[in-house]
Amino acid sequence: MSDWPTSTIDRRELLSRLFPAPDEYLFISGLAGPARDAADLTGDGDNLYTMAGTMGAAVSMGLGVALSAPEARVAVITGDGELLMNVGALCTVANQTPANLSIVCIDNACHGETGGQVGMTAGLTNLTAIAAGAGIGSVMTISSAEEIEVAVGFLTDSAAPRFLCCRVIAGPPVNFNRDLDLARCRRRFRNAYLGAAE
Repeated sequence: MSDWPTSTIDRRELLSRLFPAPDEYLFISGLAGPARDAADLTGDGDNLYTMAGTMGAAVSMGLGVALSAPEARVAVITGDGELLMNVGALCTVANQTPANLSIVCIDNACHGETGGQVGMTAGLTNLTAIAAGAGIGSVMTISSAEEIEVAVGFLTDSAAPRFLCCRVIAGPPVNFNRDLDLARCRRRFRNAYLGAAE
């Protein structure tokens, strides 16, 4: 089984510490927990596009945004279960080498939305090793709250594309009711994207 140290990171406090200036980014989030966490971070802002019913698509969507808006800072917020649904997207990211993309995986080692079943990363699966094997040159894993400040520097100073795996305590995401009018969210994000791409 896994030899990961026990995490001391509360996911509900993670993103606000990793991204102290969220207005400077375009965010793409996965669905469910990561979408709630990212919506809380941005106040469900125009600069956030959250997924719904598209498990595994966040990294691919974020790559497209990063390549088409190279002047913008783009961050994908995803979960371990979702990332494993389309882990090959990391290979595409590595080979496209967008200089403005960060991928943050909130890894709780379980499937929180379907009952808390144990996930693959609770065992031998190491997402950071997979990202490195895919060819992403800047990779990092954190599992303690004390490491978050180091991760902030990693997200701003290391060469992109970059992959940060955050091993968090198995617990609920923030209790944030995001806007589920997907057409309105798409229009809002389009406006933010066009502003960032100028």
